[in-house]
Amino acid sequence: MGKIIAIANQKGGVGKTTTAVNLAASMAATKRRVLLIDLDPQGNATMGSGVDKHQVPATAYELLVEEKPLAEVVVKETAGGYHLVAANSDVTAAEVRLLDVFARELRLRNALKDYRAQYDFIFIDCPPSLNMLTVNAMAAADSVLVPMQCEYYALEGLTALVDTINKLAAVINADLKIEGILRTMYDPRNRLANDVSEQLKRHFGEKVYRAVIPRNVRLAEAPSFGTPVMYYDKSSTGAKAYLALAGEILRRAEQKIVKSTASV
Repeated sequence: MGKIIAIANQKGGVGKTTTAVNLAASMAATKRRVLLIDLDPQGNATMGSGVDKHQVPATAYELLVEEKPLAEVVVKETAGGYHLVAANSDVTAAEVRLLDVFARELRLRNALKDYRAQYDFIFIDCPPSLNMLTVNAMAAADSVLVPMQCEYYALEGLTALVDTINKLAAVINADLKIEGILRTMYDPRNRLANDVSEQLKRHFGEKVYRAVIPRNVRLAEAPSFGTPVMYYDKSSTGAKAYLALAGEILRRAEQKIVKSTASV
């Protein structure tokens, strides 16, 4: 049964889409079966996967609003070796159309129900706002991965996001929890970044990933070439950081299985 992880932060510009694309590619490189769902109407995860958002025959709109089967919507050929549900400006209309349909919060969960077993990981790139698309992602997900910069305002945004996750868990998805907090665009020479990083570790403990995503030119350049950074420059610090993150997530998953088996 595939694990569904929503990648979300209500604050924009924190490396959310960069994380979605490069984590999906890193997992695919470890021979895991991966699906990336782009729910952001900007379609940046789609373009960063080497797929032209203007040319795709179907997007998340068809999946959520028209209820087309996932098999008819998914793009199987991407630059990162994973499957993709694309997004473009059509997905903006989905936000409006969903307001008028029955069980609108559960459309994505229901769409994935029969296909979940086909994947090891399903990552959802959420819009940088709390709208009906994000709510659908939270309702479908097992957990939320939160990318954030180590700066003062990011801490305030994280508090608001945790509160949102708790409220949604109480209403639409009792199993929803924080998968982990990922420090992005990290510069160890920056004193504020180090201070915020320490506050995160004190408050969230093991929820903070050991893997840290640095500021990296190659990581910033890769999307313009329509490819994950590991295929643009595999020796870059950005590529190594996302491979380390994938390894850490896999180790955590294995440890949970061992613990649950031992307690039986």
